[in-house]
Amino acid sequence: MVLSWPTVDVTLAVSAMAALWPLVLTARTGRADRLFGVRNIYRDVLQSLAAVVAIVAVAAAALSIPLGRPFLAAAAVLACGSIAVRLAVHRKLRRLRMRGRATRRTLLVGPAAAVTASLERFSRDGERPLAVVATCIEDDGSAPPAAIPVVSTIVRALPGHDDAVRNEELVLAVRQAAQRVRARTVCIAPGSEFTGDRLRALSWMLGDLGIDLVTDLGLSDVAPHRMGLGSMGSSVLMHVRQARPKGWRRAAKVATDRVLAGLILLALLPLLLAIAVAVKLTDRGPAIYRQVRVGRNGLFFTMFKFRTMYVDADLRRAELLDSADGDGPMFKMREDPRITRIGRVLRKYSLDELPQLINVLRGEMSLVGPRPALPEEVATYDGTARRRLAAIPGMTGLWQVSGRSNLSWGETVRLDLRYVDNWSYGDDLQLLGRTARVVVRSTGAY
Repeated sequence: MVLSWPTVDVTLAVSAMAALWPLVLTARTGRADRLFGVRNIYRDVLQSLAAVVAIVAVAAAALSIPLGRPFLAAAAVLACGSIAVRLAVHRKLRRLRMRGRATRRTLLVGPAAAVTASLERFSRDGERPLAVVATCIEDDGSAPPAAIPVVSTIVRALPGHDDAVRNEELVLAVRQAAQRVRARTVCIAPGSEFTGDRLRALSWMLGDLGIDLVTDLGLSDVAPHRMGLGSMGSSVLMHVRQARPKGWRRAAKVATDRVLAGLILLALLPLLLAIAVAVKLTDRGPAIYRQVRVGRNGLFFTMFKFRTMYVDADLRRAELLDSADGDGPMFKMREDPRITRIGRVLRKYSLDELPQLINVLRGEMSLVGPRPALPEEVATYDGTARRRLAAIPGMTGLWQVSGRSNLSWGETVRLDLRYVDNWSYGDDLQLLGRTARVVVRSTGAY
């Protein structure tokens, strides 16, 4: 078979794009941190693809080579394939790190109380690239952590102690401790004596040994996309950006909510009617349960659900408070006698929450957001928990994909605040995908 000139031209263009692709992608992501990896998988791939397409398009225009659909299809295949491979590698690495593998031996340095707090933050959900194998304690009178061995204790300097001598002593103490436990990374906890010039001297010494240096700033639940590094004079500053949706990002979230909610309602209309009939036949009560909830900025709204309890459930709530399983203002009970048989099935697969799509269409809820709270729960909130009301409540969120009713009250608040403070459109899409898997497995549903 003889190829025509247009076909040969397009083949050459696609071949050139395939050859340039790994070079541009490597150059674009070559500065990824070797401890924490690439921050945004999708952005790096799409920006690299845009650069490759631009280069080939300019070259094709100069050579009068027409680029048609085959070229665009090849570009789409490259992008999708690269994203799929990177996601698979990231998930594999995450699973290994959750099991304590593919990590770096780390020495944690700082005051005992700060070291204990850092270890607690490190142990929370998420992948753990650093495995703390030992601590070097700066003696502050607090009890050292019991779970991690202490290989060295640094005595705080007395007034009048020579700074140059003190710097050498501290750096030498950390060096000896790191070498003793064969640490590949040293992490400095908040409140440590290692600041300013002393921290810089430590970085020089560790760099000569091939040991990485990281510092724990004491911040928790702040997403990487909100952090930026800058400088002023000779100081290095970290900027924590605000992340609440504004402008076009807020418009995109609202539009996605309304469009998807409408499409899902239309697609599931036969199922919704069947569920309504089944609930109605249970005890002749109403199929839809209406309940007042607290939305964004403390505004009340009526939330819709399929009724999963007997009609007198609200009247019986007070007598069951002493038997509740929750540790906070939320009422949770694994074997709630008020739930009907059909109600248990609906709750297991979250089918009772489908009418909340009407709340999403009305703008009272979002597909993704903090759990909508009851007024009596909000009445007990402290200043931290009240920040949950800064965002529109959602049908799903971090709380649902992380355990739902199995979570303690403190964990629920922490996850909701992480969502409120670190919102991004891409995270919403990922949470919707994770929700589907959690619902199928009925994780934490009762």
